[in-house]
Amino acid sequence: MSYFYTLNNGVKIPAIGFGTWQIPEGELAYNATLAALKAGYRHIDTAMVYGNEKSVGRALKDSGIKREEIFVTTKLSANIKGYEETLEEFRKSLENLGLDYLDLYLIHNVKPWGVDSDGYDYMNANIASWQAFEKLYEEGKIRSIGVSNFLPGHLKILIENSKVKPMVNQIRLHPEHIPTENISFCNENDILIEAYSPLATGKILAGEKYAEMAKKYGKSVAQILIRWSYQQGFLPLPKSVNEDRIIENLDIFDFELTPEDMDYIGKIV
Repeated sequence: MSYFYTLNNGVKIPAIGFGTWQIPEGELAYNATLAALKAGYRHIDTAMVYGNEKSVGRALKDSGIKREEIFVTTKLSANIKGYEETLEEFRKSLENLGLDYLDLYLIHNVKPWGVDSDGYDYMNANIASWQAFEKLYEEGKIRSIGVSNFLPGHLKILIENSKVKPMVNQIRLHPEHIPTENISFCNENDILIEAYSPLATGKILAGEKYAEMAKKYGKSVAQILIRWSYQQGFLPLPKSVNEDRIIENLDIFDFELTPEDMDYIGKIV
């Protein structure tokens, strides 16, 4: 059983990350991140748009854990596109986090949030941002680079116009939202899929079939859903501000779902 995945550039990434989306800047983000690190998480995922990079950075520092033992991800704001703009935004994130380098940097979305577009008209600007990513990667300021919320068509254009292929695509993924075309494309191109909202922000935790599985395995519904994601070869990013749940969400390595139960929970077609 592996507690890590290996990206297409050879970098090892912890197989479960602590997500910080919707955790506001301040003591809540600080305490949640510190609790996650104390619980054993070594992969922390944030973003400029979350507005909590400073609190996350403070928790990283105060944890006392060696920098090289923690895998830190943040993301380029969706409304920032272009080469110089990306370099400047990266500098701000690094300063917010109080770090000298990032382990993973992602383009957060194909298009700016709230824009009514399929995103293809932003691909030239995304390519320019990606060239900035490549520069930072080559300089050793980022250990790995990737994207978020990109569809296969967007990924294809980016790959055709870049020197370095994305290592990660972070997408919304849980048993009731399975984007099979995107999964297939990423698998075929050796791009690791990170699953954000693996618990559907709590919306599916009351599902009867998940409760049935939880009872069968003697685990919580959240653990069943996170384990499902992990066994599919995805990298789940569960989020919580409750210390007990933070600990529980990481405790999914001592059991295995049967192939039949995996399909029952959510079949990848």
